[in-house]
Amino acid sequence: WSLFLDSKGVLWIGTLQGVSRFDGEKFTPFVLPETQPDYSRGVTSARIVHSIMEDSQGKMWFGTNGGAYIYDGKSLTNLSKEDGLCDNSVNCILEDQEGRFWFATHHQGVCRWDGNSFTQFTPEDGVHGTEAWDLHEDSAGNIWFPTEGFGVYRYDGDKFTNFAAKEGLASQAVQCTYEDREGRLWAGGYMGLYRLVGESFVNYSSELPWK
Repeated sequence: WSLFLDSKGVLWIGTLQGVSRFDGEKFTPFVLPETQPDYSRGVTSARIVHSIMEDSQGKMWFGTNGGAYIYDGKSLTNLSKEDGLCDNSVNCILEDQEGRFWFATHHQGVCRWDGNSFTQFTPEDGVHGTEAWDLHEDSAGNIWFPTEGFGVYRYDGDKFTNFAAKEGLASQAVQCTYEDREGRLWAGGYMGLYRLVGESFVNYSSELPWK
């Protein structure tokens, strides 16, 4: 379900049955607390790890059905709805350039933590949809994320801009966004792959350099 290569060269693997670390020679289990399976997702378990991330301080973050678990090299801490997290079913975690943490959740959209308090983004902020799969920060500091049924959003630090059908997305079911080394923004999901050209997305199929 998730892979992450940390700053020490250790590969972390998140699976249906928990996390393993691979140091280049052997796999070592990394035990996280069991959580409540989320059967509304389809495939689920008490140990599933949806995402893995390393922050700027070297701490490892794990997105689970029980919120986010943070490992500082010695101990685990947990951020959940009890702390203000918008939803415990965490699909993706991102630390932005300002050191704030963003969470894409499966049932309550996207929220952000500044280290003290959470901010959830809602239709009042211009963000629609409750099922968010991915988060990506581009080189200009914009935060990109898709929500199921509403395409892709871009946050420029001031406002959210939505990219949907009229901006070229044939489907509003996008699951990932990514900026390549040449600064091109890509989006992938149901009905294929898209690239941002100006302020519109172009669908790529036969024009791609692979069969």
